Amino acid sequence: MNTNDAATMVEVLLEKPYWVVDFLPGQVPQGSAGQFATVEAFFLKSPQLDRLHSLFGDIILKLNCYYDYRVYLNIEESIMNPAPDSLYAQIMQNEGTLNILLEMENVLMTIHSDETHMTVYNPNPDFLRRLQQLATANGLFVWKPEQGLL
Repeated sequence: MNTNDAATMVEVLLEKPYWVVDFLPGQVPQGSAGQFATVEAFFLKSPQLDRLHSLFGDIILKLNCYYDYRVYLNIEESIMNPAPDSLYAQIMQNEGTLNILLEMENVLMTIHSDETHMTVYNPNPDFLRRLQQLATANGLFVWKPEQGLL
């Protein structure tokens, strides 16, 4: 896939319905009695954020056993099925947004360096089932937020 096609595909997928892989089992309602902002701030600091990103890395590496994917370091530079140690290092050193495109599945996964969740755009039912299994095995949750809230 050439750079323009990939950029277009990413743009289209970013408009599709999405799910999140998160440390919480669902969206916290506004006005909740708990202290979500304080807990989230705690998880946004190292080493907690590093641990979350490590779990995302475990899931992504395991998904690569089932699917080919292209990792975009930026829109001009991508790697098809990078070596596991290289991909894991990229996830842990991410300083922005890492886009992982599963062209054959028409799915996009994004990891932002400063967020406590991973976003998965346009997952088909089989992909979503596998993602949920892997997330659960890693102590994480997969849920669909109300669109526009993330």
